[in-house]
Amino acid sequence: MKAINQISFDVLKGEIRAIIGPNGAGKTSMLNVINGFYTPQQGTIIFRGKERKSMKPHQAVGQGIARTFQNVALFKGMSTLDNIMTGRSTRMKRSLFWQALWHGPALEEEIAHREAVEEIIDFLEIAHIRHTPVGKLPYGLQKRVELGRALAMQPSLLLLDEPMAGMNLEEKEDMSRFILDVNQQLGTTIALIEHDMGVVMDLSDRVVVLDYGRKIGDGTPDAVRNNQDVIDAYLGIAH
Repeated sequence: MKAINQISFDVLKGEIRAIIGPNGAGKTSMLNVINGFYTPQQGTIIFRGKERKSMKPHQAVGQGIARTFQNVALFKGMSTLDNIMTGRSTRMKRSLFWQALWHGPALEEEIAHREAVEEIIDFLEIAHIRHTPVGKLPYGLQKRVELGRALAMQPSLLLLDEPMAGMNLEEKEDMSRFILDVNQQLGTTIALIEHDMGVVMDLSDRVVVLDYGRKIGDGTPDAVRNNQDVIDAYLGIAH
């Protein structure tokens, strides 16, 4: 069985592109291909006009692709600030020698990166938990910190894998607002997997629908909502 099979779709610069479908449809596998965790046996990916067969995750980050995960993947014993700071590691240019000395150019770079992290903390309204170990935070705030770490990479394409999973209504409303702000204020292109259809219809510019590794629908939220194949495979299921 193929996780994804002959699927073709695009993500336009500046849009929010939703990927939906029932469990096992291939949604996470698609994100894993885009950011280099999986190497497809066939097919190509075109990013910023350049065709590639495969990519390592660190190469994807270097090209401007950041990712959050279904399950929170943070350093639970570290503070909010330090977790977000880890997202800046790919932006650090100074050698390990200078970083070890923590002097001169390395110190200047460290200060600049911390200023960038503080801007993200203010943007996501989490200044009050700046020094709190993330393992002590409520789940919704942990998801916000993970978003902050991804933003610290300064992505041009942000991949969000079920950013609302496990959240209550208030937490979903907060996360939806921040996703819109990231898209509209920071100009970040977003591709997201989400099961909450209210969130999908409110946030996304276009939606692609997968089922058993194949594409069964693609278009605006309204077009997808009225697609009979999508209704039969997914939207008819209670969520």
